[in-house]
Amino acid sequence: MGGQSSSTQTQQSQTQPWQPAQPMLQGILSQVGNGLNNTGLTSAESGALDQLKQNAAQGNPYAGGIGAYAQSLLNGGNALAQAPTAQTNLQTLQGQLTPYANGSMIGNNPALAAQLAQIQNDVGTSINGQFAAAGRDFSGANQMAYGRGVAAAEAPVIAAQYNQDVQNQLSAANALYGAGNTTANMLGGMQQQYLANQGQGVTASQAALDAQNYGANATLAEEAQRRGIPVQALGLLAQIGTPIAQLGQQTNGTVTGTQQMSGAEQFSKIASGIGNLLQPFSGGFTKALGG
Repeated sequence: MGGQSSSTQTQQSQTQPWQPAQPMLQGILSQVGNGLNNTGLTSAESGALDQLKQNAAQGNPYAGGIGAYAQSLLNGGNALAQAPTAQTNLQTLQGQLTPYANGSMIGNNPALAAQLAQIQNDVGTSINGQFAAAGRDFSGANQMAYGRGVAAAEAPVIAAQYNQDVQNQLSAANALYGAGNTTANMLGGMQQQYLANQGQGVTASQAALDAQNYGANATLAEEAQRRGIPVQALGLLAQIGTPIAQLGQQTNGTVTGTQQMSGAEQFSKIASGIGNLLQPFSGGFTKALGG
C-alpha cells in the first residue's frame, strides 16, 4: 500500500528588463524630481493672470451697447416706422384717383368744355357768315345748318373724350388696386420684419447678459488657470515618472507539490519517527531489561 506526502515552497522572482537603460532613467527621474520644485507659477504667468484679472474687473465695455441693441430689437427694431407714411401715400393716391375710378369725371372735363365752346364759335361764325352773305341770316335754314354744323364738329371730340375718360377710369381703378396691394404687402413685410427683429432680440438679449457677466466669468477663468497651471505641471511630471516606476517588478509565489511513496518507505519513515520520540527514554528501558 502506497502513500503520499506534500511539500510547500515559496519562490520570489524579480524582473529588470530595463536594467541597461537604468542610468538614463535615473537621469530622467532626477530631472522629474527637480521639476517637482518648479510646478508653481512663474513670474510671467502670475503677471499675465493678474492682467487678466484687472481686465475682468473692468467688465465688457460693449455691454451697454449690446443691451441697447437687444432692447431695440425686442421693441421691433423700428420696423414699422414707415408704416404711417405708406398708408398716407395710399390715401393721397386714393383721393386723387377716386373721381376717375368711380366715373364721376366722365364728360366732366373743364378743358373739354372750353374746346367745345371754341368749336361751336368757329363753326357758328363760318355758317352764320355764309347765310348773312346770302341775306338769309337768322333764318330757319341758318339755324338748322348751325346746329348740324356744330354737332358734326363736336361729335368726334366728345366721343374721343368719352373713350379717354373711360380709359382713365379703368386705369385709375387698376392703379388703386395695385397701390392697395403694394401697400398691403409693404405693411405685411414691415410687420414680418418687426417680428423677426423681436426674434433676433431674444438672441441678442442673451449676448447682452453674457456681456454683463463677462467680468465674473473672466475672473473665474483666470482663477481656474491660476490653480490649474501647477496641477497641469504635476500631471505632466506624473505621466513621465509613473511609467518608469512600473518598468521593473518583483513577484512572490507559493509552490505546493505531492510525492507518491511505497509501503516500505512509509514504514521506514514511521519507524524513524518513533525512534526519535523514544530516544530520550532509551536508557531507562535498557536498565529495566537488565542491559
